[in-house]
Amino acid sequence: MEQTFVKVEELADHVREYLNTKTASVKLGAAAKSSKVLSNFFAGVIVGCIFLFFLVFVSIAAAYALSAWIGKLYAGFLIISGIYLLLGIIAWKGREKFLRIPIMNGMIRQLFKKDEKNEQD
Repeated sequence: MEQTFVKVEELADHVREYLNTKTASVKLGAAAKSSKVLSNFFAGVIVGCIFLFFLVFVSIAAAYALSAWIGKLYAGFLIISGIYLLLGIIAWKGREKFLRIPIMNGMIRQLFKKDEKNEQD
């Protein structure tokens, strides 16, 4: 009878150890996934800022080039501004289809993507 209690206690210890290990594994996995999503987000923000600077300087150069071609300084800037206004309206109208859904799908895909190391195990 005493051996049965010892085995039940050992089994309870093993179950407790398994649960602690599984909990730690889940926490580690969640930390890894969230850090991957955040690092991709910040990398995207940095690349977006660099692209924004490029776009600003190219826009200024294009505005001056159009101004020289048309002959009036304000006309080139107005044309470039009009192009950006048109692009902004198109982006606003298609924000659901072209922005929100692809961003959400990318984040969900990244969160639930299995690592190659885990797939081999």
